[in-house]
Amino acid sequence: MRFFVCLFTEHDLWLVTLAAAICVLGTWITIRLFLRTKAAEREAKPFWIFLGAVAAGSTVWCTHFVAMLAYRPGVPVSYEPMLTGLSLLVAVVFTSASLAVACGRSRFSAGAGGALFGLGVAAMHYTGMAAFSVDGAIVWDVAYVAVSVLLSLLLGAGAFAAATRAGSPQMREVAGAAVLTASIVALHFTGMAAVGIIPAVPEPGMPTSNDAYGALAVAVAGVGLLVLGTGLASHLLDRQASLRSKARAKQILESSVDGIVIETAGRIVDCNEAFVLLFGQPRDGIVGRSFAELVPNGPATADHLVRARLFTADGQDVPVEVAARDDRDDRTEHGNRYYSVRDLRQRLAQEEKITYLASFDNLTGLPNRSSFLEHLDDLIATCPAGSGIALFAIDLDRFKEVNDVHGHAAGDHVLRVLAERMRVAVGKDAFVARLGGDEFVASALVSDREQALCLASRLERELFVTVVYEHADLTCGASIGISLYPDDAASPAMLMNNADLAMYRAKGSHSEAVCFYEEEMDKRVRERRAMALQLRTALAEEQFFLVFQPQISIHNSEITGYEALLRWRHPERGVVPPLQFIPVAEDTGLILPIGDWVLRAACHEAASWAERHKIAVNMSALQLGNTELPDTIHEILIESGLSPSRLEIEITETSLIHDTERTLHILRRIKALGVSIAMDDFGTGYSSLSTLRAFPFDKIKLDKSFMDDLDKGPQACAMIRAVLALGDSLHIPVLAEGVETQAQLAFLEQEGCSEAQGYLVGRPAESRVPVVAGTAEAAPPLKSAG
Repeated sequence: MRFFVCLFTEHDLWLVTLAAAICVLGTWITIRLFLRTKAAEREAKPFWIFLGAVAAGSTVWCTHFVAMLAYRPGVPVSYEPMLTGLSLLVAVVFTSASLAVACGRSRFSAGAGGALFGLGVAAMHYTGMAAFSVDGAIVWDVAYVAVSVLLSLLLGAGAFAAATRAGSPQMREVAGAAVLTASIVALHFTGMAAVGIIPAVPEPGMPTSNDAYGALAVAVAGVGLLVLGTGLASHLLDRQASLRSKARAKQILESSVDGIVIETAGRIVDCNEAFVLLFGQPRDGIVGRSFAELVPNGPATADHLVRARLFTADGQDVPVEVAARDDRDDRTEHGNRYYSVRDLRQRLAQEEKITYLASFDNLTGLPNRSSFLEHLDDLIATCPAGSGIALFAIDLDRFKEVNDVHGHAAGDHVLRVLAERMRVAVGKDAFVARLGGDEFVASALVSDREQALCLASRLERELFVTVVYEHADLTCGASIGISLYPDDAASPAMLMNNADLAMYRAKGSHSEAVCFYEEEMDKRVRERRAMALQLRTALAEEQFFLVFQPQISIHNSEITGYEALLRWRHPERGVVPPLQFIPVAEDTGLILPIGDWVLRAACHEAASWAERHKIAVNMSALQLGNTELPDTIHEILIESGLSPSRLEIEITETSLIHDTERTLHILRRIKALGVSIAMDDFGTGYSSLSTLRAFPFDKIKLDKSFMDDLDKGPQACAMIRAVLALGDSLHIPVLAEGVETQAQLAFLEQEGCSEAQGYLVGRPAESRVPVVAGTAEAAPPLKSAG
């Protein structure tokens, strides 16, 4: 009752109302500054604490002294200036300390800071009351003083706690300001209820209450302006910083190529133009909705990156990648959640394309090698008991001819057409893939060889059908090799290897386009590989040697030259015939270093002869394809000292058909050195006449087969006469090979043949002494590799 009696009977209620208004305004500013200080960066905190301390201290001080102006004790009063000013300083210092404590990270920081603020209010109040003097005696009620201090502590702690833990941001400010106002009012009026005044007799010259009130009014007005100025300044600073921050955030938001969505309290408050375009609806149609409504399977928590589906305004289901991040502070209820939404359609399309390119052939659309190997592994792993797997190795026979004659565009067209035919022909029965170039492969589950052969026949039938391209009928044909699992191999690699072996056998056969794998094929391959290794050793260990077979003039039986022939003296197998190792050397490319050795050894040998006979050296097709061959010959001639006119290079017709223009260019360079060029095995090819017309050969060597058929009928004689007549008309001498009888030699002499070579003339020997027929064991002549 003393509290209410003091408030309503001893105070001017109009001024009390003014004090309350000042208090409410000041506490609202104080709470706003407290929350702003709590959210400020560490470097800016001291400045915000200073602003908050001045505003809060001034609020408490103004509230106290306006309320003191409303106090009517019924006796003259006065205020001691020093203590009055000190009370303001006390309020500011205590408020600074309380804000610093309340902004700490502990969960009790706000309450502790609020209690310190309440203690500061009490300290300011009773310091101000110490400046209050009356004409009489002041009696204090200690109980009321204790209650006032306790209320100030408790309500101060509650005010700061409410400002940090209430619901919405507005509720925090309202609740904090209301409780802080209650703290100041309760302290002041409870403290005033503790005051009792015993009047004294007035003395002349004493200052009147009106004088004190006037001075106090000026002070309160100045401090009130300071409060309002501080609050306004802080509001403007905060607003400016907030606008700058929003402008910067908006700039960042709109500069992002990804869609950005800002959500607060479960509702979208903003988004950038990228998201507007992605969603397909104006911003007004997006703001206010829930992000989960647009992306139902988005990230449940922050700092997660998930793939989800965005349901756009026009009903599309767009794959997106969503990242979420929370941005919380004490001024907001729930803080902001930022969603970054990236359209994945282009990336997924690229990934699908990369996956397709990694698994499929870009030209034909068939699976590629890696995809086929993966399929074959799965097929073997899941092969049912009692069934087998047939692997088909497919190689187009005349595809290179199509490319060379009609161009690569035609070749690509043929590959596409044949790939589609194979895919349709086998249907679901087999898996067809392109390994590269003109090589294909297929696999299928089969019950026996007959089923595999049936499938191969369907493939063969489609591959031999003509392909039409720009009014041209193109036919490739194919060779197909088949290996069976588990009969022929137990692993995918061995199964493919065996199918390749069978395919190469089919390719070498003139009657069969489809071949099954046989164990004998593998044996021959192993033997050829072993011989290739032995050939390398033979070259390194000088196991090769040359033999020389004489060539004579039929007119006077004089020796005109020698043909150098290669032999291999194997340490275990003895002398190996060239027909056994030359094909292996050509297949492996060893013919190039071996051929260089033959040429060099033959030239050095011939340079040491007293007679100036010619030395003839054979050249393989691979050697003629080497553009450095003329330089090599020139180097060997200089090194050996052999005259170029004594060297004769023998080539076959087949060596010209692979790349005629290139080969003829190389031959012209060799001929320019002064070296003779002879056509060997003439008559066995299919372009003899066109070859003779394309290049001026120095000699024609008539193939041995004509001599062997001489006694079998008049056709052989007619053929020999035709060749001799051709040579005579072109002024090219003809040398007949394989002359073994006097009858053959007599016939050649009668028909005007220039030279002869054969067992009748002399067998090949390491020395140049001719071994004539009958003086040594008969053996067929062996051609050289060089």
